[in-house]
Amino acid sequence: MYFENFIKLFLVDHNNNYIFPGITRGNIENLLAPIDSKGRRCGLDSGLEDKKYLVFFDISKCLSPDSPIVGCSTPQVCVSKCPERFIRFGTELTPATMEQLRSSMVCTDDVNVRDMTYNQAMQYIKENKCAPYVLQSQPVISRCIGDLSTIQCKGATTPSSKAFDSESGSVCVRNTEEARKSLLNRATILDTYLGWISASWVTTFTRNERETHVLSAQIVQDLEQSRWYLAGALVFVVIICFIYILLLRWVVVPVVWVSIAGLFGLLGFSLYLCYKNYEYYRDNPVGLYQTTNLKGYAESIFSKKETWMALLVAGAILILILLLVVIFLRNRISIATALIREGSKAVTSIKSTIFFPIFPWVLQCVVMAYGVFIFMLILSIGENAFGVANIKNDTTCDCGGLYTEEGQSCDPAAFALQCRDTAGGACKMAICHFTGINNPHSVVYLHLINLLGFFWTLFFISGVSDMILASTFSRWYWTFHKKDLPFFTLTSGIFQTLRYHLGTVAFGALIIAIVRVIRVILEYIDHKLKKFDNPLSRAIMCCCKCFFWCLESFLKFINKNAYIMCAVHGHSFCKSARDAFSLLMRNIVRVVVLDKVMYTTLLQLFVCIDFTAVLNL
Repeated sequence: MYFENFIKLFLVDHNNNYIFPGITRGNIENLLAPIDSKGRRCGLDSGLEDKKYLVFFDISKCLSPDSPIVGCSTPQVCVSKCPERFIRFGTELTPATMEQLRSSMVCTDDVNVRDMTYNQAMQYIKENKCAPYVLQSQPVISRCIGDLSTIQCKGATTPSSKAFDSESGSVCVRNTEEARKSLLNRATILDTYLGWISASWVTTFTRNERETHVLSAQIVQDLEQSRWYLAGALVFVVIICFIYILLLRWVVVPVVWVSIAGLFGLLGFSLYLCYKNYEYYRDNPVGLYQTTNLKGYAESIFSKKETWMALLVAGAILILILLLVVIFLRNRISIATALIREGSKAVTSIKSTIFFPIFPWVLQCVVMAYGVFIFMLILSIGENAFGVANIKNDTTCDCGGLYTEEGQSCDPAAFALQCRDTAGGACKMAICHFTGINNPHSVVYLHLINLLGFFWTLFFISGVSDMILASTFSRWYWTFHKKDLPFFTLTSGIFQTLRYHLGTVAFGALIIAIVRVIRVILEYIDHKLKKFDNPLSRAIMCCCKCFFWCLESFLKFINKNAYIMCAVHGHSFCKSARDAFSLLMRNIVRVVVLDKVMYTTLLQLFVCIDFTAVLNL
């Protein structure tokens, strides 16, 4: 078949064009390198090239809900390797053991560990310039995480909230395992595929290193803590949907109209809440405050009476529009209910079709996560860029006139050799700081190919799902005696689609993917042109975006109907699209109106279902 070539092209695009360059040349670890208390990247910045791991002075402060990865309230320094055994310097460090334990001490950069005396070491520990203890640690994405289970308990009276005492080294046996699990679970939260994907997704929106670690860890924690609630909600919604489908088969008219009435009731109640909130904030105005916290920003927005007035007006307009639609299209709603009744019969005859949409949804989630991950790998292709920082604030640093401006390009190794302080040591404040990655020009093309492959795969999965369901329900429709319907009807539809129609779906998905890529490029250009504020360019971009949005919507509509014709008759994509277009154009007004009415009716049903599920959870 001619369209089998598109399947080959589809596989080649996903296996060669952007995956291999991203994996072989990209290094996402550069974007997620640990950061010490001074904001320097371990293993990248000047003086830290051989220090790739991060150590926490007092890891007991990391037993709070904020994990060591997202930042503890304790000094953090870069080291060449993680501590290999537990040492409590407050009791084990003596003048006799000073030389033996010197190499195991972890101190800030302004401390000369090599030449310090015993008295200086004890003073530095009191001043929190040296760690009071070190734990036997293991690196978790370059963070040294101690294992509290290696420490023996000295007393069973330690409070449960304080599993480890840095002064006495006391660890309660009944809390050791709990503390160890707490630390390791929170520390390894980013050392999973989900953590890496979350970090990749967050990094696409921010280049702030600490914010990346905080948000990505919180995303994974929230997903882990709520996974059973999400699974329960999914099961509950599936059960409710199945009950609704059974009801639609026998009492479709009352169910549809009751659902429509319920939607109006829900919107009316929402209007009442909006008005009460508007009235409250009108009589009790709240002072606005600046914040970078997302929750605080949302609270500041919903603390203004103007916000609730806008929601009140928008809700009233929405109710008015829906009311007019119901009044003037009530006859079409009757036809839509008849179609829904027939669809309910088909679904109840082939019950596996209720659960089938879960699989395409899971695949699309995997593709989205994979696409973002590949995007980050491609983004990390290139040479590391470094710039001078704090050069003007460090008056004791002498670089021989080579580095005089903030942000000036530098090389960490050369900077360490050429820039010294007045005492002959390394500069205390001025550093050669990692600023980003210089991407080659080819990265732009890799991003475009990745974008095309990303959208192509999403639309391909959606198209295969539509083709399978079309094949399944067409077999149900053409079976005169429904009791003779094969038990594995859905399986037959899957086999038929995978055996004969993958090329057709790949071709249709490619057309929509190309249009979607053009729309993304237009959005990018529009974003760049906003700073010029040119009315002509804004008008041209608005027309272009509107045209391609209409084109994509039209192609999606034609594609879906072409897949149906292809599943029924087995023709090629072009012939199926031509036949579908010819059938639709015979009564295009009725088709469009009926399609939208049926879509709106089902949307109202599922809004009621989702609202019921939320209330029950």
